Amino acid sequence: MIRLLTLSTLVSGALSLPLAAQDSAQGKLSIELNAAQTDQSSCLISFFVTNAHKEAIESVVFETVLFDSTGQVDRLTLFDFGKLPAGRARVRQFKVPELSCDKLGRVLFNGVTQCQGLTEGTTCDDNLNLSTKTDIEVIG
Repeated sequence: MIRLLTLSTLVSGALSLPLAAQDSAQGKLSIELNAAQTDQSSCLISFFVTNAHKEAIESVVFETVLFDSTGQVDRLTLFDFGKLPAGRARVRQFKVPELSCDKLGRVLFNGVTQCQGLTEGTTCDDNLNLSTKTDIEVIG
């Protein structure tokens, strides 16, 4: 038996794809290392952050470990991402003194030191989605 697809069937199927993709991101915090630029003797690190939780994150601070290009720990630091509204994207920048970006090899999101605003039982590192648009590896 041959089944004919109508235009309305094709359109309704195509429209449901973005919703399915959106549902898979629901309840996640996505952090993308978007850029790293050396500024004099500092490294300016830019993150593109999307809060796909149903509620705003009032405050989130991550303990972050920076590794040099040889794989050795350069330093532990705290990145305060501040308030992240629900369903919205934000860019957060951090200036790391006495570090050249070309010497930075990896960023490890080691844990959350502060997470306020999510419902009880949900933490800011639940379903954390990490990625990079640079040569610097991002893990968590």
